[in-house]
Amino acid sequence: MHVEQMDETIRRYGTPTYLFDTDIAAATVQAFRQALDGQADLCYAMKANPFLAQIMAAWVDRIEVCSMGEFYICQEAGIPPEKLLISGVRKDKEALWEVLDLYGGKCGYTVESLKQYAYLKEWSNRHAQKLSIYLRLSSGNQFGMDEDTVAEILEMECNSSYLQVMGIHYFSGTQKKSRKKILEELQRLDALLCDLEQRTGSEVPVLEYGPGLTVPYFEDQVDERWDTLKATAQTMETMQWKGRVVLEMGRALVADAGYYLTRVKDTKCTDGTNYCIVDGGMHQMHYDGQICGIYRPHFRIRPQSDRGILRKWTVCGSLCTGNDILMRDVELDDLALENVFVFERTGAYAVTEGMALFLSHELPGVVLYSQKDGWTLMRSQQQTYEWNMKRR
Repeated sequence: MHVEQMDETIRRYGTPTYLFDTDIAAATVQAFRQALDGQADLCYAMKANPFLAQIMAAWVDRIEVCSMGEFYICQEAGIPPEKLLISGVRKDKEALWEVLDLYGGKCGYTVESLKQYAYLKEWSNRHAQKLSIYLRLSSGNQFGMDEDTVAEILEMECNSSYLQVMGIHYFSGTQKKSRKKILEELQRLDALLCDLEQRTGSEVPVLEYGPGLTVPYFEDQVDERWDTLKATAQTMETMQWKGRVVLEMGRALVADAGYYLTRVKDTKCTDGTNYCIVDGGMHQMHYDGQICGIYRPHFRIRPQSDRGILRKWTVCGSLCTGNDILMRDVELDDLALENVFVFERTGAYAVTEGMALFLSHELPGVVLYSQKDGWTLMRSQQQTYEWNMKRR
């Protein structure tokens, strides 16, 4: 994003603010499709940034929804039900049936347990309506089911009138630093899918796979997403199983589109260390792997000085905890009160993963920007203290 748009955002909306450049998100999706060369569809896991769900729905093939809150966001945004994959480790019967009563078989539904399977089967039998289900295969944790349970459901549904197993859903973690691990997982899944089809006599048309591509948040990290995607496409092309792969991603698709704007409110020198205090903090900006500012994220300062008055600073947030350190010993030119730090690559999780209610600080505003539409205010800055007290 050009500094002119950045400065205008600061002028219009102040700090702290999240700014999401939707042109960057669109360009990332397009670049991913080019790297995959038609070997896979794309699913956006909206948990990474729900404010981008509506626009991402226009560019990806599917939106993964993992809670009723996320479902209501999609409903309010008018996202077509055909785009939705209703997922999540916990699906209460009442909530699941609320979705089913509204959209029925227009959505896809993941199955994380035999109980979830029973809820879906009961509804489909009662309403004589077909449902497309995706059986989640566990990677050795609380999510999904083991291979035998998946095979059992496949065998039961081979001749079902209403439930149709459309695919297997598999996700084993995010920020995978090893390309080799992703390719080995695809090879194992290839063998598993072929085995399941042979064991059960039932075809599995789709593999919904979360590769967990790593995003280079810090200055010394190399961006390997594009090479990894190309290698992934080559591996998928050689798979013996001949269904369709859908790559499910959140962080990798939208991290680059985000900026977090926070303003310097105080500066001081204590025991030889220069500290600046900003109006945001770790409760509003989260980088996976960051610990007390040890690693240096990509950032810029507005306005940028060129006076050559260089000093090292430790940048701290507004929380009353020694852990609220955003950067350590970063050399800055003529840092002053009211300068704004623009932290980059905060388009995923930063807006939702922080300790938003700690100390009852304000929630940052959320702004979308594109060259075509300009600025769109998604959420004004809001106070949180009322959520930490008896409501009037």
